[in-house]
Amino acid sequence: MSSQGVPRGAVLAVVHEPVALSPGGPLVLELRGPLGPADAETVAARLAQRHRAFGVALDSHRPGHHTLRLTPPDAGGLAALPADLLADLLSPPPPGGEILPVTGHQQTLLRAALTPAATSTATSTGGNGGSSDGNGGSSDGSGGSDGGGVEQLYWDWSGPFDVARFAAAWQSVVDRECVLRACFDWVAAPRLVLHARAEADIAVCSPAAVTWPQLLRRDRARGFALHRPGLLRLTLLAAEPGGGAGAAPPRVLLTYHPALLDERGVHLLLREFYRAYAAGGVLPGGERRPDLRDHARWLAGQDTTAARQFWARAVPPPRAATRPGRPGGATGQSGPGLLDTRLRAPETLRLRSWAALRGAAESSALHLVWALLLYRAAGVSGPLPVSFGVQLSGRDIALPGAAGIPGLLDSPLPMTVTVDPAAPLAGLLHQVRDTLLDLAAYPWASTETIRAWAPRPPAAPAGPAAGSAVGCAAGLGPGPAAGLGPVAGPAAGVGPLCGAGSTLVRFDGPLVLPKVLRSELAAQGVHADTPRSAAGAAGGPLTLAARHDTAGGLVLGLFYDRAQLADEDAAALHSQCVRLLRALPEFRQAQASAGQLLDLLARAAVPRMAGSVPPAPHPALTVLRPGHPHADVICLVTAPGVPAGSYDLFVRGHRGPEKIVAVHGDGAPGALPAALHQASGPGRRLVLCGCGPGGRAAYELAQRTPHAPGMVSAVVMTGIGDAAASASALARGVRSVLTPPP
Repeated sequence: MSSQGVPRGAVLAVVHEPVALSPGGPLVLELRGPLGPADAETVAARLAQRHRAFGVALDSHRPGHHTLRLTPPDAGGLAALPADLLADLLSPPPPGGEILPVTGHQQTLLRAALTPAATSTATSTGGNGGSSDGNGGSSDGSGGSDGGGVEQLYWDWSGPFDVARFAAAWQSVVDRECVLRACFDWVAAPRLVLHARAEADIAVCSPAAVTWPQLLRRDRARGFALHRPGLLRLTLLAAEPGGGAGAAPPRVLLTYHPALLDERGVHLLLREFYRAYAAGGVLPGGERRPDLRDHARWLAGQDTTAARQFWARAVPPPRAATRPGRPGGATGQSGPGLLDTRLRAPETLRLRSWAALRGAAESSALHLVWALLLYRAAGVSGPLPVSFGVQLSGRDIALPGAAGIPGLLDSPLPMTVTVDPAAPLAGLLHQVRDTLLDLAAYPWASTETIRAWAPRPPAAPAGPAAGSAVGCAAGLGPGPAAGLGPVAGPAAGVGPLCGAGSTLVRFDGPLVLPKVLRSELAAQGVHADTPRSAAGAAGGPLTLAARHDTAGGLVLGLFYDRAQLADEDAAALHSQCVRLLRALPEFRQAQASAGQLLDLLARAAVPRMAGSVPPAPHPALTVLRPGHPHADVICLVTAPGVPAGSYDLFVRGHRGPEKIVAVHGDGAPGALPAALHQASGPGRRLVLCGCGPGGRAAYELAQRTPHAPGMVSAVVMTGIGDAAASASALARGVRSVLTPPP
């Protein structure tokens, strides 16, 4: 994420001294980093090209030190830099690359991936204590070390296997598909960065060095560095030595980040890989079009009037049941869980026929059963609305060629139906069918947009959760304007939405390789096996995924968070779901009621689910190093998405006499400005600092928080990199403020 000629992984630091601007006067910023004069000119030229309203002037003093002057577009001065300009300054687009906005469901998933890094600040009071990253996460900017942000597919390779050809085929796909050259930037606003070039990430492991379960665990723990391109990787577990009849064949593990790709997108990429492999390792043709860039333009051109009107009346009510388990205590377990059960082909055919005779698909039968399980867990009598997420592919839109775009086009939308145990089953089946048809008109909607469109009472107060952590505490306004804040809570009078405590039901349609391609592979002795899912990111506490196997059976996979649903409760819920599905075809009478179907579970215990425990709020200010009594104060501003471990490394490496504190935005409202006054004290200067979104929060804090004249002497902001590069950039900027130039 650097300009041309800047070393890979380098991070830019920008220093700003907040002073009152004269009318029409420029905003002066110091660029500190591995920028030569030509590189700095490139950054300035891109800013001038992308932000034509601003006057851009650059003075280069020496390599690593440049002064940038931004003249505001009018004579009234400039209160603060716009978010998109600040993002382009701190994270310049790569050479030949492009920038796309991150919206909708992708923004929700990116925020979730970055949430563990929100508390990533040093917790020690000295320079040598504390954890390596402040939150137990990895130090590569991946947002955590538990691997919860990855999805894994695997399959056995059948037939002759050429590793070099395998690698060449995947590199050919990377060269063709821009999604495989993409990464994220979240300095000031979430963006998707498309690089002109990226390398396929392929590793080969020996079965003598690692077992398959060990490989899965290690791969999940590795996570992804979201700021680097290549959020899909492959690991080959080689065939067992000897290659006898009983030897295990080579196994391929494909890992991807769910904020970048959905499962159908991965299968589309697999189809391109097999085309390349069959052709000797080279995929014919140029880059795919349409692609993510075309989809982004199509999405930006949509008229949202009808969607707003629909969601104003279709949003789940506050009392809707959303959990398939009754409240329970802590499970004592952790990590992802996965259960699989298969309905045999004859059972699947009976279920499909039962639904078809009533004018619905078997996916509607699955939705019906899930709605009944939610109703049963609520423990009420009489009609009750229930709500759960359903996954829409997002590829049946009015964009030619959208069906073939790999990326994250699908979106979970909340389905709300009313379950009445005394009403006929057919009526509930038609409810879920018709509701799904209504949702299918707006597959590009998302939880975030629906929440914004939901009606609110006129006097509904905006709670702290509605904005970004630092932004709200500092009076900076709502989250979308202040970067990646925590997920907003339900609007007043609005029930829980998908992704906010709901469950998800996903029906994955098969994506079969074309017959011609299968014949080409078979002629070379290769059989393309169907990938299977390992336990991965469920997108919430619980996801029910259905798919057809090659024999025509219906496979039901239950992905769950073991911290919220214990293994025994998950097994009970899964078993009850399968039992109701198998029993549905027996209810042929027109007046058969939903309650009669639920009576089959009368003697079965209702599963228990643990409630999610919100993290304890931080104090408004934490002292990380006392420093000299009369020295200046370095204030590290935390925000969601600060590269994990960067602040810890900065504190450990700083050798000056300055006091170092961290300010947290989730303290009591109004406490942050007072904490800043307390931290500085008489005669002390305050340097506000932050990495990535913490830098933007520090800048806005200096701009909009009332403070004594001259209290904030400088603001140091950095781009996004791994922990070491981010800490180094932060230290470079701080040194330039504290140490007089030669």
